[in-house]
Amino acid sequence: MKKVFLTSTLAFTILLLVNAGLKPGDSAVDFSLQNVDGTTISLTDYNDQKGVILVFTCNPCPFAKTYEQRVIQLHKKFANEGFPVVAINPNDGEVSPEDTFNKMKARSADKGYPFPYLKDETQVVYKAYGATRTPHIFLLENKGGKFKVAYIGAIDDNAMNASAVSKTYLEDAIGAVMAGNKPDPATTKAIGCTIKTKG
Repeated sequence: MKKVFLTSTLAFTILLLVNAGLKPGDSAVDFSLQNVDGTTISLTDYNDQKGVILVFTCNPCPFAKTYEQRVIQLHKKFANEGFPVVAINPNDGEVSPEDTFNKMKARSADKGYPFPYLKDETQVVYKAYGATRTPHIFLLENKGGKFKVAYIGAIDDNAMNASAVSKTYLEDAIGAVMAGNKPDPATTKAIGCTIKTKG
């Protein structure tokens, strides 16, 4: 009886840890998800990079749309510096029909995404990271082949007007990591739409 209780307690503790999401300094969670081009992309595919700009985003959210070009520009600016963008769509396609895999393929082609756009079909990955919004940023730093979370939150301080941005949180965080420092702030509040689930 004691063994069953301990096993149940351990399972519940693990569940709480997973649901709590990641914090700066935590090890990143690996994933293998389908890209819009039909290939499977894993975090370990980027072991030769200095880091990864992981963006949880979607098709229809107004905030995701206003940040779309900024995300594309971030990839173009930092991919050659060793920090490419990887985008993940966490929304359930039945709850949000604009986020089906076919709609993702169309969006990626129409906007010319220069980065992978992956489908979190089982919605396990966004929960493991603790993403709550679209967009929600997780800047990962490669430390000897193991990815660590360096920054979590927003891209900048003006979701709806790129020309009025005064604080570039993500770019500053990348700059800090490249200089061997810890981002400050390491977390900001993600501004965007809630993630769509059946639950």
